[in-house]
Amino acid sequence: MSATLNQILDDLEDAGQLRDDDALYEAFTSWAQGTGRPLYPHQEEALVEILAGNHVIAATPTGSGKSMIALAAHFTSMAHGGRSYYTAPLKALVSEKFFDLVSLFGADNVGMVTGDVSLNADAPIICCTAEILANQSLREGPTLDTDMIVMDEFHFYGDRQRGWAWQVPLLELRTPQVVAMSATLGDTTRFERAWKERTGRDVSLIDDAERPVPLEFEYVVDRLPDTVERLLGEGRWPVYIVHFSQRDAVATAQSFDRSSLISPEQKKLIAAQLAGVSFTKGFGQTLKSLLTQGIGVHHAGMLPRYRRLVERLTQAGLLPIVCGTDTLGVGINVPIRTVLMTSLVKYDGRRMRHVSAREFHQIAGRAGRAGFDTVGFVRVLAPEHEVDAARERAR
Repeated sequence: MSATLNQILDDLEDAGQLRDDDALYEAFTSWAQGTGRPLYPHQEEALVEILAGNHVIAATPTGSGKSMIALAAHFTSMAHGGRSYYTAPLKALVSEKFFDLVSLFGADNVGMVTGDVSLNADAPIICCTAEILANQSLREGPTLDTDMIVMDEFHFYGDRQRGWAWQVPLLELRTPQVVAMSATLGDTTRFERAWKERTGRDVSLIDDAERPVPLEFEYVVDRLPDTVERLLGEGRWPVYIVHFSQRDAVATAQSFDRSSLISPEQKKLIAAQLAGVSFTKGFGQTLKSLLTQGIGVHHAGMLPRYRRLVERLTQAGLLPIVCGTDTLGVGINVPIRTVLMTSLVKYDGRRMRHVSAREFHQIAGRAGRAGFDTVGFVRVLAPEHEVDAARERAR
């Protein structure tokens, strides 16, 4: 079993090497190798730039290992006796990252702050929503205790409603290193120029990573049940069915014929995983019933323990179908082979509109599991009227 990053830092401290960047490089790359995830060239490049004290923009495809770059930033900050922040747009993603980092750096070294909860808020690593860091930046300004900021899903910088939360820390905090990560950033020249001018640090753009699992796209003129049945028959599961509301995700999950989705052996394995899990009334019981039949539900409104349970069962190959929302596009950790989009139209809080190219690529990019799949599948369902028209023509 590979040592945790916290144990490695302890060993480096005992050897008096916490400020030796060569030793930190060797320690981190060796740790990654020991976990079975040796660094890709672009990850090594990012590690070198972080150790050099430069800002890093990781504009690499989904599935290319941006999480490892974030770990390198937190590792470097802790080694240097600093305090790092990890920010994300969703509480669900913040919570997920919190538990991941706790397992690697230890519970004493990781805290979480959202609008709902504050845990170990003085820890050397803080996971929080983007708005939390923005408000702290406005309140404390340059006195805020941090030397490293990791901004996940950095493309939210341009969001009309929430972009301010990514912009404010960059305007108010000039001394920390920044690691900005996104699969859909586009031209980053303005960031590189502005950060260099404001902070004096060099800015390194990491954008030459190849997607480890290629994608196959298809526009499907067929009904949802028939499409899912065909995908399952072709072995292209787990299938993540994307909706644009939590209610629709649950409704679809409940609509499937559950009699033959999984084998009796799989049902036994699921039952063993569910043993001892406490399910609340209402949605909790609904989820339990669905899980026992091989169907998962996954969205940001669920309790974190429910989401982690669905992720664990999916990782174990026990859930052929997961019905969820477009939060899949912002880093939620569900290992899937096929992304099936039920629509290309969504309500954005003001109006119905088409999904943007950026949103589409964020969601589609989740298909295909590095280390498991040689190709990921993306399917987009045609609107009902188009399916009906096609059936009429076929008569």
